[in-house]
Amino acid sequence: MPLLALPPTMRRWFLSDISPEPAGLMGPYRRTSTETETHSWWKVMCLTGVDYFSSLGYQPGIAALAAGTIAPLATVVLVALTLFGALPVYRYIAQRSPKGSGSIAMLERLLPWWGGKVFVLVLLGFAATDFLITMTLSAADASAHFIENPFVPHAFNGHNIAITLVFLAFLAAIFLRGFTEAITVAVGLVAIYLTLNAVVIAHGLWRIATSPHVIVDWSRAMTAEHGNPWMMIAVALLVFPKLALGLSGFETGVAVMPQIDGSPDDPPDRPTTRIAGARKLLTTAAVTMSILLITSSLVCTILIPEKAFDVGGPANGRALAFLAHTDLGNAFGTVYDISTILILWFAGASAMAGLLNLVPRYLPRYGMAPDWARATRPLVVVFILIAAGVTIYFDASVDKQGSAYATGVLVLMTSAAVAVMLSVRKHRRHVATICFGGIALVFCYTTVTNVIERPEGVQVAAFFIAAILILSFASRISRSFELRSGEITFDETAQQIIDGAALAGEIHIVTHDPDDRSLVEYREKELQQRAESHIPDADQIVFLEVNVTDSSDFVTDLEIHGRYHEGGFRILWVSSAAVPNTIASTLFAIRDWTDLVPNVYFEWSEDNPIVNILRFLFIGQGEVAAVTREVVRRAEPDAARRPAIHVG
Repeated sequence: MPLLALPPTMRRWFLSDISPEPAGLMGPYRRTSTETETHSWWKVMCLTGVDYFSSLGYQPGIAALAAGTIAPLATVVLVALTLFGALPVYRYIAQRSPKGSGSIAMLERLLPWWGGKVFVLVLLGFAATDFLITMTLSAADASAHFIENPFVPHAFNGHNIAITLVFLAFLAAIFLRGFTEAITVAVGLVAIYLTLNAVVIAHGLWRIATSPHVIVDWSRAMTAEHGNPWMMIAVALLVFPKLALGLSGFETGVAVMPQIDGSPDDPPDRPTTRIAGARKLLTTAAVTMSILLITSSLVCTILIPEKAFDVGGPANGRALAFLAHTDLGNAFGTVYDISTILILWFAGASAMAGLLNLVPRYLPRYGMAPDWARATRPLVVVFILIAAGVTIYFDASVDKQGSAYATGVLVLMTSAAVAVMLSVRKHRRHVATICFGGIALVFCYTTVTNVIERPEGVQVAAFFIAAILILSFASRISRSFELRSGEITFDETAQQIIDGAALAGEIHIVTHDPDDRSLVEYREKELQQRAESHIPDADQIVFLEVNVTDSSDFVTDLEIHGRYHEGGFRILWVSSAAVPNTIASTLFAIRDWTDLVPNVYFEWSEDNPIVNILRFLFIGQGEVAAVTREVVRRAEPDAARRPAIHVG
């Protein structure tokens, strides 16, 4: 994104809310200070509920289209997985990640080094699929409710894509302006929407209760289609993965945890009050949604003709709205449509918030995104442009996007279940390991089944994964020559060594491989460098050793330690992710400490230069001398202030 090409005023506006912390929360959930207002758990539930509850707008129709007459049975299976699978998993995640980092952060801690980061990038691809398709699918369904309303002029028919793009544009406008508080709006929307749905469902149940023949007709249709009850149950178990859209919202429910009221008496690393509130949020939302899913599927399947669910049919993607109009009149139906349009549109806001929370938490910290990715507004523009492309690609169709959405949701839930299983196994909780292992297997089955039956979903996710991997590693490579250091500190011994070396008016730093710390090695190294680089015998030499820890990390704090060797040699040592960048940062820190420009001495490597640059990019070593020189050159524009680099 060519931010540098923008006028200075606009560039400052775009970057005005950039977070000083790479892992800081962004978007509406960001916490700019410890004084940020928090809210009761039930109010925060409404914020995540605009995503979760809004799926009622399309879920009953998708269930009927996927499972036919046994849609209610398949929905019962889905609800069982919700209450006895997803809910326990995310209640545990809320306990282990009270800052809202979620299951991805748990897996990141369990899987270090490059393998863990690549795995996180893949999960971010599925998360991007989940959240972006939530935005586009919800906006598409909102446009369908708008167009199908009988009071809307017919001129709007056939313009679903344009109307969906308008909804997305309004969404972008809110975030560009500054979306800092959505709780009040969410509470009002959820309260009205759930009340209207309760009215429609209650009226449908009353119709069924007063017209027993509809149940008989439904029962006969199931028997004619599937034979016997056991076959119906078997088919329901097989088709319920197609209903996975009804599982959305759990990851968002964990992400909003920082907004829940806590207690000042709770320790910061374990806010017990907030964790309890998050668990109440997750449980209440899951139970409420489970009741609504079962009852809505029942009334829609029994009362709406099967052909009405087909693509282009009046109930396609809007089954409850169809009942609201046909059973309760167009006036009530219009009010229902308005509430549905608003909550579906606001579900896109919740999904956008999830993206703005997720991307700055990982990619900038990995060095796999430009620095502007820590600001909200540039990301909003990027995400909305992608959402517009997705909308056009899928023709703003709810049915076409359902498979991609389900794939993103299921993969995230499967990874969450695996993360919880690994966590309880690490804590030697054997019964819990078996239980969560069983849940993980069920989610694996559901995910695999969904992918086999609707491969287009994983194809869309694969596009996002490939894009994230390519752009992330391209960004990492382009930023590899930055200093990549956080806070730099010297211990007392290191300060003494540096001050002693500075007394001669020049500081001579000799880089040394920490793998060989013998007295003979230090003596030979000193003699070699004094001879090759003509260092005066009277001047002290300070050896600098860098221990590579996790080379996949990008920015690390440097704690520089001092040590006196038994042969009288003075040694500075530091642990970090990359040798050349750390040497450069240490040299600048010594320069700033002593106000002397240090000299640093290297030996040329004998290895292939291409192999060396790859070693530097992935294991933090390689051709140290040349890379250190490039890092120093980029970091200090004034050549007179650059540490002097000598290579022999």
